[in-house]
Amino acid sequence: MKLVDSHCHLDHEKYQGDLDAVLERAAASGVDRMLCIGTGDGPPDLEHAIELARRYPRIMATVGVHPHDADSATPATFDALGALLKHEEVVALGEIGLDYHYDLSPREVQRDVFVEQMRLAREASKPIIIHTREAWDDTLALIREHWRSRTGIMHCFTGDAAQARQALDLGFLLGFGGVITFPRSESLREALRQVPDDRLLVETDCPYLAPVPHRGKRNEPAFIMDSVRAIAAVRGTTAERIAEITTANFDRFCLRVASVNEYTESSPWN
Repeated sequence: MKLVDSHCHLDHEKYQGDLDAVLERAAASGVDRMLCIGTGDGPPDLEHAIELARRYPRIMATVGVHPHDADSATPATFDALGALLKHEEVVALGEIGLDYHYDLSPREVQRDVFVEQMRLAREASKPIIIHTREAWDDTLALIREHWRSRTGIMHCFTGDAAQARQALDLGFLLGFGGVITFPRSESLREALRQVPDDRLLVETDCPYLAPVPHRGKRNEPAFIMDSVRAIAAVRGTTAERIAEITTANFDRFCLRVASVNEYTESSPWN
């Protein structure tokens, strides 16, 4: 059984000193590939994920400015992103979006930087990976205005069934991780039951959000199997089946930018 961790932060300082061991444990657990999110510590440090992808063949990369770091973005940042998106290791732009929980950057600035990055992704024909926290309505409004007929990933989806429907109708895949194992995540489990097979991804978001039974520990790609088993139980299938469909979905996502119509035609809500 082979798996893809569709969202991880392997450039994080918590992996300094034992990254090789982390990757060995991932391979032993069946993790065939990992998508390393290239937001780093914010501008101008945007190339760490690319560097890891060059060193390790199992790693793929993104680049982008996280909403926390939006206030640090400048015209030079966007020029750099445009150039980095051309690197062969880079398969998407992200994670980008809005975060109104911490408000580490002013909301207006977050929105402007989000819109500009969607423009860059359109020009580069790359999909986007979305971070949204306590900003659902604004995030979807900007996607509808600036990202029509394109696809992406709603990373670390933790919404309810109604929000899942909104994201699916916009053509997005939904990434599920450790939160699905938390006892109080029943509304998320209900949303998961309704996601079509061809829109499902699994992720760790490591080093964050370790699944049960690892809560409180540094998360890592090897722990993804705990989330996969939980997802399989919720959907009434096997871990092997979840691995098969999520790997196929990731491959499709990375190999081409599909139109929204390709996805919405298969939506159970249409």
